[in-house]
Amino acid sequence: MAEETHLSTPPPYDIIILGASGFTGQYVLKESLKFLNSSSSSPLKSLAIAGRNPTKLAQSLSWASHPNPPPNITILTADTLNFDSLLHIASLTKLILNCVGPFRLHGDPVVRACFETRTDYLDICGEPEFMEKMEVQYHDQAFDKGCLVVSACGFDSVPAELGLLFNSRQWVSPSAPNTVEAYLSLESDKRIVGNFATYESAVLGVANADSLRQLRRSRPKKARPQIPGPPPPRGPTIEQQKEVGLWAVRLPSADSAVVRRTLAILTENPSGLRGVNESADKIAERERFWSTVKPAHFGVKIGTKSLLGILKFITVGVFIGLLGKFSFGRWLLLKFPSVFSLGGFRKKGPTEAEVSHASFKMWFVGHGFSDSSTSSLENKKPDTEIISRVMGPEIGYITTPIILVQCALITLNQRQNLPKGGVLTPGIVFGPTDLQERLQQNGISFDLISKRALSS
Repeated sequence: MAEETHLSTPPPYDIIILGASGFTGQYVLKESLKFLNSSSSSPLKSLAIAGRNPTKLAQSLSWASHPNPPPNITILTADTLNFDSLLHIASLTKLILNCVGPFRLHGDPVVRACFETRTDYLDICGEPEFMEKMEVQYHDQAFDKGCLVVSACGFDSVPAELGLLFNSRQWVSPSAPNTVEAYLSLESDKRIVGNFATYESAVLGVANADSLRQLRRSRPKKARPQIPGPPPPRGPTIEQQKEVGLWAVRLPSADSAVVRRTLAILTENPSGLRGVNESADKIAERERFWSTVKPAHFGVKIGTKSLLGILKFITVGVFIGLLGKFSFGRWLLLKFPSVFSLGGFRKKGPTEAEVSHASFKMWFVGHGFSDSSTSSLENKKPDTEIISRVMGPEIGYITTPIILVQCALITLNQRQNLPKGGVLTPGIVFGPTDLQERLQQNGISFDLISKRALSS
């Protein structure tokens, strides 16, 4: 019934934000209000918010609209444990923005409600197991229904995806990259404090690591891109990256997994995925964009300016890695997050002052060949380095809402140029759109830093 209603009449809302009373959800609401009827050309004409507690949703709306009075926005009741409530809200909108995590606990029914009602879905998930499970279970159904399901539309993993694409496109033929390593630096003149839900997701990720490995082993091998030169060596556990002035250690985030999925799709579809109703000009534009993208081995490291900072990251990683494997250990980690994260996470999240003072830099250090045709020569090593950078405000409460809302506006305004449907990555969906330009207009910069020849 919900599906028939959705198809026969336009839904009353352009966007419904699910989980708008949560820590991140209220910032997503605040960012969305900037674009609600902001101009005659804004595609966001109607907005509603949904969650379990209408009182808390009303409080979030007042907070998000301050110092202005709250606008007349519909508040809907929905619970991830009540599938009918999810079907109801999904039938009322073109697009759901899901801010309810951890997604491995709450995300599946929201995705199902969206493709059953042919409603597009975006979220801010950074959990590889959830994203890959959704792809396995629901990609074909979402494609058949014409429903886009795109996770990781926040700091996880758009800066990594667009940052890699930006660096890759600086390699003008015949040059080509072999590796691009991203170095994330979190900066603030106050304490850097993360969202408890992010910490909880990391703890549950360790607990479910075996499930993710089994899921990946059970799937057919994905297409592998052709990358010039041999795979890079593993390298040291702790790296001193002198070019960007950081000590760094590998970051077990979702970024690398999401990028690999994008490159696998691109390997099978070298011109990208066709839009549901693209014009000839848009087809040519998309094909030109992807023709300039060169795949590379990709990884992400987190860095600080001091070795002591890296030792802190390693210590927190050891706590989560060891204690997250058994139930009592997980109870300790989640009961005392500030203790086991050495102050990096707390249940109440950061203060507004801590959010406003924080920022990030993500450096992309690419090594490759000035002439890719020589990469197969014996003992040939990369002879070129290109460094680029993505930089922006605090990652969880400012950058993530900026990215999610801009992805949503593109989905509303350019739906005919986006793929018909399926469970896809933000890179393959939004890469050839104007998302990078939109982010630049909203405080997230993309810069080419240097290009140089490497000594042999």
